[in-house]
Amino acid sequence: QVQLVESGGGLVQPGGSLRLSCAASESISSLRGMGWYRQAPGKERELVAEFTSGGARNYGEFVKGRFTISRDNAKNTVYLQMNSLKPEDTAVYYCYARRFYPPSPYWGQGTQVTVSS
Repeated sequence: QVQLVESGGGLVQPGGSLRLSCAASESISSLRGMGWYRQAPGKERELVAEFTSGGARNYGEFVKGRFTISRDNAKNTVYLQMNSLKPEDTAVYYCYARRFYPPSPYWGQGTQVTVSS
């Protein structure tokens, strides 16, 4: 199984920025996909950003240009740069990775992001 270690969450003021990191236990270049979901209390888990197997980037509709997903293959790490944060961005952010086989995703433990004044 793929081990995922998330970091970078915390408390920020509205308009501030955070960069989340997700370090994988194996080469991320060989993975089918990798990215981030988030879940707020009482809400369903929703896509934030992801890489497809072809390297394309997909973003959730709510991002509207504020977030950027990137990766460092040498470090086996995927990043999520979050700018212009809003209180509604408050959630637990989960990293995921997906192999070509088996196709079921692996999940990190989650990191809390709180946007509040």
